[in-house]
Amino acid sequence: MKKIMSDRRNAMADFLRNAGWAAAEVQALPGDASTRHYFRVAADGRRAMLMDQPQHAETPPASANATAEERHTLGYNAVARLAGADCARFVAVAEFLQDRGLSAPEIHAVDCNAGFVLMEDFGDRLYADILSDGASEPELYKAAVEALAHLHANAAPALISSHVPLHSYDETAQLAETALLTDWYLPLALNRKATAEETAEHRSLWRDLLASMKDGDPAFVHRDYHAQNLLWLPEREGVARVGLIDFQDAVAGSSAYDLVSLLEDARRDVSPELADAMVAHYISKMRAQGTPVDEVRLRASLAIMAAQRNAKIAGIFARLQLRDGKPRYLDYLPRVWGYLARDLEHPSLAPLKAWYERILPRAAREGRIEGVAA
Repeated sequence: MKKIMSDRRNAMADFLRNAGWAAAEVQALPGDASTRHYFRVAADGRRAMLMDQPQHAETPPASANATAEERHTLGYNAVARLAGADCARFVAVAEFLQDRGLSAPEIHAVDCNAGFVLMEDFGDRLYADILSDGASEPELYKAAVEALAHLHANAAPALISSHVPLHSYDETAQLAETALLTDWYLPLALNRKATAEETAEHRSLWRDLLASMKDGDPAFVHRDYHAQNLLWLPEREGVARVGLIDFQDAVAGSSAYDLVSLLEDARRDVSPELADAMVAHYISKMRAQGTPVDEVRLRASLAIMAAQRNAKIAGIFARLQLRDGKPRYLDYLPRVWGYLARDLEHPSLAPLKAWYERILPRAAREGRIEGVAA
């Protein structure tokens, strides 16, 4: 392990030297639940952000035309349409967003074979931090919603660059994500594995729900559009005031998905009143730019996508505890289940609500896991 870490540090030093940052001071930033690591680098009055993504740290993604069976053979990243350690996808998405007038980091240097990307540093005004310090929620959330509406003015492209496809956020991917709840949350909450019957019924309910969505042309989906991945850049204008990061897993899917990522944030409370106001603001902005949406259909899609995302998150946080020994994410479960309870009140989700009430005790449906300390 020490040799691996030493080799990685040497590779990083080589990359920075070749990029013209040989004398840079390098400061590690706190990690998250992924295999990526970030560093702030400074030299000669310049500063930048360095992403370190070891290229063999995750299973590979699948090609755009891979069948569901082939994706299952490759592993979870391929099934769920995750980028894995694909730095080229990160760079392509950054350039795609910049071309549309949005603020993604400018890429200064990249070595995809080694897994390093040197990019623009947006600074420290992370939404999550400045909102905690008293920044205006309506102002920041309105700006984030306006950036989404701007992005949704056009349907998602098949390619985000000449050689990088934008994968479809299809049923295979979304069912794999909801399966995380039966695969990981049920064992954590019930102290037993889900039965084959429970798993099959949960999957069938989700398949019916996903099939019921009729969203028209797919939209670009950032996939992790929330306060931990947005930065406030007030010196810029319009939609460019919202800095976007952590977008490498972008897909083509429902326009509702990023809106619920923003408004049902696992890491911070978003009041129902603010969420409702922001949905109305999104509808207004879409209408004003000449791309109106069907409000009834949008709200149904919001409920389904919110429930899908929250079920996935509950499963991921349980997996981080059971598989990876990272209990701190369990602190977020009561909030996630609070959102999910609200989502399940939509009439289209009544059968799924009944399943959760039948299978999970009340404490588990409130995100309280007995006997596990976070």
